[in-house]
Amino acid sequence: MYHKITLIGNLGRDPEMRYTPSGQAVCNFSMATTEKWTGQDGQMQERTLWWRVSVFGKQAETCNTYLKKGSKIYLEGRRTGDPSTGGPKLYQKKDGGYGASFDVTANTVKFL
Repeated sequence: MYHKITLIGNLGRDPEMRYTPSGQAVCNFSMATTEKWTGQDGQMQERTLWWRVSVFGKQAETCNTYLKKGSKIYLEGRRTGDPSTGGPKLYQKKDGGYGASFDVTANTVKFL
């Protein structure tokens, strides 16, 4: 079985670069995707999903060099869920509420 996810959105923070013990580059950043629509009451509705993205290898180094908070990107990859539930990872926000984010391992990243 195989799955593929395609996203277009904006970086929520500057990328962070690190290297694995074997020397492979890994770049991590958060990305927001937003959909907007008009509800039945005529009011504009909006929903934003947050994605935690990991990019590996030469592409990771390129992302770290050229991307920054607010950059618009297109990516293709695969979603990885929470190992215990298979769903998104839950976290507590600074305001005390709770949120969820999905993890994505990117195969392709294009700068828009």
